[in-house]
Amino acid sequence: MAIPMLTSISLLFLVINLSIHLIAADYGVWQSAHATFYGGNDASGTMGGSCGYGNLDSQGYGTSTAALSTALYNSGLSCGACYELQCNDDPKWCNPGSIIITATNFCPPNYALSNDNGGWCNPPLQHFDLAEPSYLKIAQYSSGIVPVSFRRVSCVKSGGIRFTINGHSYFNLVLITNVAGAGDVHAVSIKGSNTDWQAMSRNWGQNWQSNGYMNGQSLSFQVTTSDGKTAILNNVAPANWQFGQTYEGGQF
Repeated sequence: MAIPMLTSISLLFLVINLSIHLIAADYGVWQSAHATFYGGNDASGTMGGSCGYGNLDSQGYGTSTAALSTALYNSGLSCGACYELQCNDDPKWCNPGSIIITATNFCPPNYALSNDNGGWCNPPLQHFDLAEPSYLKIAQYSSGIVPVSFRRVSCVKSGGIRFTINGHSYFNLVLITNVAGAGDVHAVSIKGSNTDWQAMSRNWGQNWQSNGYMNGQSLSFQVTTSDGKTAILNNVAPANWQFGQTYEGGQF
């Protein structure tokens, strides 16, 4: 009887290992897309955005950012994901090398224009509208639009995951930024020092809401990213936390 059990266990580990390798492979596979740019030479026009990050400089994202087309944006769940891009197949306009950017905005479709003449972000096109300083690292300004290869990469961040608490009593709206690893947050739970864990719902971008009364309690968070990894961050905010303040926890 031990032999069939050993075989079953071996098969289970084989399936798990294959799954891990498949997940890792997704991060290394190069895909084709196009890139344009926006925001001006100082990238001031990229501030704000549909991911909710606000001032990208103070949040640590800088000008290494992009707005994603519908095919990549995933209704906002891709906010915070990191990509490596390189210009290719256009020697007249391409610069050598690659860049790594973070998804911070949405590039909306323009159905009044055809997909190959201005409707660059129309479904089903995969498209990156880059902050101008990032675009100029891989392509010439006069090109306007270039073909690129891209792949998902792990995000490398300095410091821990940051939680900016907005809203009011019974409506806690928490902006989550500076997430390493997969970068894109897909689930969040919150726990007060006097409560159990409560699932938060995504309001917009990477703003997550809870309708529980959390005033006067230290706050802990569970953050799950698209790769299924969960960080449990205890006592991120002290009991005297205030709305409008940012608190830093651990990191992936």
